[in-house]
Amino acid sequence: MPTFYEFFAGGGMARAGLGSHWECLFANDFDSKKGDSYAANWGRDRLKVGDVGLLKTSEIPGIADLVWGSFPCQDLSLAGGYAGLKGARSGTFWPFWRLMRALSREHRIPRMIVLENVCGALSSHGGKDFAAIGRALSDGGYRFGALVIDAVRFVPQSRPRLFFVGVQRDQALPSALTRSYPDKVWQPPNLVGAYNKLSHQSKDAWIWWDLPCPTTRMSRFVDLVEDEPTGVAWHSDVESSRLLSMMTPLNFQKVEKAIRCGRRVVGGLYRRTRLNEKGVRVQRAEVRFDDIAGCLRTPSGGSSRQTLLAVDGESVRSRLLSPREAARLMGLPESYKLPENYNDAYHLIGDGVAVPVVRFLASHLLEPQMEAQRNREHVAA
Repeated sequence: MPTFYEFFAGGGMARAGLGSHWECLFANDFDSKKGDSYAANWGRDRLKVGDVGLLKTSEIPGIADLVWGSFPCQDLSLAGGYAGLKGARSGTFWPFWRLMRALSREHRIPRMIVLENVCGALSSHGGKDFAAIGRALSDGGYRFGALVIDAVRFVPQSRPRLFFVGVQRDQALPSALTRSYPDKVWQPPNLVGAYNKLSHQSKDAWIWWDLPCPTTRMSRFVDLVEDEPTGVAWHSDVESSRLLSMMTPLNFQKVEKAIRCGRRVVGGLYRRTRLNEKGVRVQRAEVRFDDIAGCLRTPSGGSSRQTLLAVDGESVRSRLLSPREAARLMGLPESYKLPENYNDAYHLIGDGVAVPVVRFLASHLLEPQMEAQRNREHVAA
């Protein structure tokens, strides 16, 4: 059974994606509330809640095949002011990496590594953050590449994320997993642009990973929505009307079109601050009816909470997205235990990694690589 360490573990969504045929040797997160959710779903025996910078290698058991690190993204996004890897939150990458280097000195560095973050990591500080991560991986003895995977290929949520995938240099790579040039499906122009800014050393360590195209997604946003949600209530007619009044003519036309279509339609709505025709900042309600939810985010403010707009004939109702609906949009099973508090649940989900994306990477890259290496070791023995 392959083994892994899970850092910045949150509620264990990477663990959910890897599945029961992987064994978690160690998990860590700084947030005690997330730790409680992790423990509720996976148990507490392999979990250490605390600052990654204070961990010691003696607390980390064994030698894992894989280390997964979904380090905080806030400082690499617009919401975090693009503070980058020097920011207080995304800067936790460096204490994590020092721990990996310490494991390396003990000859316990995992054979494979996955680092997940927002696509802002491609351009933050003019590409210097991307280059810094690449240099760290190269210096740490990894050959690596990166992929941009949007969860919308698997679930009805727009959620593009950047994944670094590294393999220790002494591991042979099956030819079926690599290619000699980028694939625009997984390595779009902004990723290729970031690659072009890497050092010669990092480019020498670079891999263009090759993944198949996933099957067509069948699930729709409307299919995941509850008529009688738990944890939230439908807005009053007055509140729903107020949201409609905050729309520009273009967005209101979308609602009118949904009314005319003759079937139940569900859209995702966000409140945004925009400049009006007089240059004054006003709050607007912006909706999409393409059967795809907007990207889930942590509830740092009212505008971060996604609102549902359900149109059924002449009826137009609104409410917040429920925690269970958010969990479904991340591909979590119905059995996954969520916090009772709305903000805690939404924060847990909004900070996570989409479960089917993890499974896709595991099925088509991580597991084939490990199987090939173990076959070679068996032959050599």
